[in-house]
Amino acid sequence: MKRFQRLLITGAAGNLGRQLRQGLAPLAEIVRLTDHVEMAPAGVGEEVIECQLGDFDAVMAVVEGCDGIVHFGAASNERPWAEILDSSIKGGYNVYEAARRHNIKRIVYASSIHAVGYVRREDGADTDTAHRPDTLYGLSKCFVEDLAQLYFHKFGIESACLRINSCFEKPIDRRQLSTWISFRDLVQLTERCLVSERIGVTVVYGISDNREAFFSNHKIRHLGYKPLDSSENYRAEVESETQPGDPFDPAVEYVGGIFTRYGHPDEGEK
Repeated sequence: MKRFQRLLITGAAGNLGRQLRQGLAPLAEIVRLTDHVEMAPAGVGEEVIECQLGDFDAVMAVVEGCDGIVHFGAASNERPWAEILDSSIKGGYNVYEAARRHNIKRIVYASSIHAVGYVRREDGADTDTAHRPDTLYGLSKCFVEDLAQLYFHKFGIESACLRINSCFEKPIDRRQLSTWISFRDLVQLTERCLVSERIGVTVVYGISDNREAFFSNHKIRHLGYKPLDSSENYRAEVESETQPGDPFDPAVEYVGGIFTRYGHPDEGEK
């Protein structure tokens, strides 16, 4: 018997959404895929519905009939405030409120390390580290993490907030030797957040089993997440092709990397 009758994945057209579309299929009888842009046609056991997350009525319709949500939609980078407000903040609220009204009890949310981007590398962070967003993008992640707390304590909706680091086929620079998570580790982590018996509100850093890390997941053993990959396999290649950074450059000093250099996006200072 599959864990879900109908699992909703928002942001399904994105790089990570496409990985989850395939990787999470065994968990559900039907995977409903949504994004605001065109997606690949529905395959067997799939439904494809375009949806603007800032439109509450549209979100209500796409959530109806689902019994779990993997919320990877919204702005994927620093964007002007109006875009962040509509897709990420309003969109996050719309997803949680639609889940409440449709009696959905578990959401996996794609947060980001940019919720704590102004933590210094040498200080490190764990899952209890206070928010220190480095951008409006990071601020929107803080908002939805707090929204998850509200909707758990007041309405009983469990959430996992995945502070995703650098999810690519392989690490491409020295920072990513610490922040990288492989595609298959992301799928495994998301799956564990969906099927673990109780998660409450769990914050977890999306990282593989890297030798160096800015973050600690020592408090999330209840998920049973055991990463299979490590950036160490790419260290020689990365170090031969890149130079060490300036330790006093904000992009090196802080875990948020280059995001800490960005100005206000509405002033064209990115």
